[in-house]
Amino acid sequence: MTDRKLNLSLLASLALCTAGAQAASPGQKTKKGTPEKPNVVIILADDLGFGDIACNGSFNTISTPNVDRLAAQGVRFANAHATAATSTPARYSILTGEYAWRQPGTGIAPGDAAMIVTPQHRTLPEMMQRAGYTTAAVGKWHLGLGDKAGQQDWNGAVTPGLKDIGFDYSYIMAATADRVPCVYIENGKVVGLDLENHPEDSIRVSYSEPFPGEPTGRKNPELLKMKASHGHDMAIVNGIGRIGYMTGGGDALWVDENIADTITDRAVRFIERSVAAQQAAKETGTEKPFFLYFCTNDIHVPRSPHERFVGKSGMGPRGDAILQFDWSVGRVLDALDSLGIADNTLVILSSDNGPVVDDGYQDRAVELLGDHKPWGKFRGGKYSIFEAGTRVPAIARWPKRIPAGKVSDAAASQVDWFASLAALTGQALSEGEAPDSRDQLDVWLGKDRKKGRAHIVENAGTLSITVDDWKYIAPSGGAAKDHNVNIELGNSKEPQLYNLVEDMGERNNLAARYPEKVAELSALLEQVRETADRQ
Repeated sequence: MTDRKLNLSLLASLALCTAGAQAASPGQKTKKGTPEKPNVVIILADDLGFGDIACNGSFNTISTPNVDRLAAQGVRFANAHATAATSTPARYSILTGEYAWRQPGTGIAPGDAAMIVTPQHRTLPEMMQRAGYTTAAVGKWHLGLGDKAGQQDWNGAVTPGLKDIGFDYSYIMAATADRVPCVYIENGKVVGLDLENHPEDSIRVSYSEPFPGEPTGRKNPELLKMKASHGHDMAIVNGIGRIGYMTGGGDALWVDENIADTITDRAVRFIERSVAAQQAAKETGTEKPFFLYFCTNDIHVPRSPHERFVGKSGMGPRGDAILQFDWSVGRVLDALDSLGIADNTLVILSSDNGPVVDDGYQDRAVELLGDHKPWGKFRGGKYSIFEAGTRVPAIARWPKRIPAGKVSDAAASQVDWFASLAALTGQALSEGEAPDSRDQLDVWLGKDRKKGRAHIVENAGTLSITVDDWKYIAPSGGAAKDHNVNIELGNSKEPQLYNLVEDMGERNNLAARYPEKVAELSALLEQVRETADRQ
């Protein structure tokens, strides 16, 4: 972006109440001249909108003290983006450094999808292993498992799996909480499945046909504790209708109200084990930093927060799930503090895509929204090419290197985490590795808070590209609105051009007035389509 701020009123509303002292210069090296290797924790929320955290201007409608604490101790981004407005493609880009639209089969994945990030990919965790890190993935996955769709052995070892793409440890949900299978998978095996004593609990999963004798949300709505508004009427697990059919599982089935507790506990345990291993190896000088990819289930549907949070937000389950997400963040931060490693741990918090209010369950999210605006001042939301689809909350904290209490207006993209962490840890990227990822370490460490990336590319049905103040949306024949979720998708058969400084809400299409700008940005987008964006 240009040095000019995106919008003075936005930055005014984003101003933090506190600001810390200036930290040392980012990217500093050790006395031996080798790059420093802090512990790295990525906390990736699910469907958390730009306006869903208090420090992004929503102090009057939501309380997120732990996220706010992270922001007060680091740098908060006003112009950070996921690469796509839905989960699977956004996460694909994070882990591969490649725009998902370059590859077929990277749309929203069913729970029995084959691996989308495969052992043939060169991945972010694999690069971190190369840099000497112990790596882990905890929480929502949603990038497929096994090498053949629908043929995973849920009762044995699900392979290939995360260990084959760079994660030393994994404790995951295969897809999303509203999709089967509704079990946790630790290092390739379903947790808590005891077929020796309970062979009747054998798990079967189908995304085509129901299992005889098993109730479904469509045929047995009287069994549901949470009614569907659209879809989510197949298998019933824990009184909630899901996408897809499932039978078996027994005691291995998760309890939705406990998901946040379960996966947050596993994330903290990994941190504790890693620190213990570091201390044990210190005498021999072989201690290894850790990399944790922690993906919360919150605030994705079905929103079933623990009873500790029920009714506390005043906005129903969606608002309560935001409080629960903030609690998870607090537990991770508290663990880093108590272990004495916060000062040299880089924490990056963001969301996989923008917000959605009604996403398939009757949880009164729309009715109870009140004055809260999950999308902030932007247009659209999840599934949308408009700004709210991919402009997401983003915060980075590393007390040893990042200035505290700053707001960054720099253009930033999650696709650059790969190359930026490679630069931080001194890893050269080989030809074809992370092809769309650029070294933007100065941006993510808060040194460059003005300009950032030369352009931002977004994906949601069509593609858009933003350069400086201007955003171009390529023509598309898709629907203009998803009426199920009440979100404008941004599709139009005509080219769209918006000035995001003068028109943050993307209401005034200037394409007819500035055809030369349309031609310029259309040509640049076509160049990105044809050539790896790292070049």
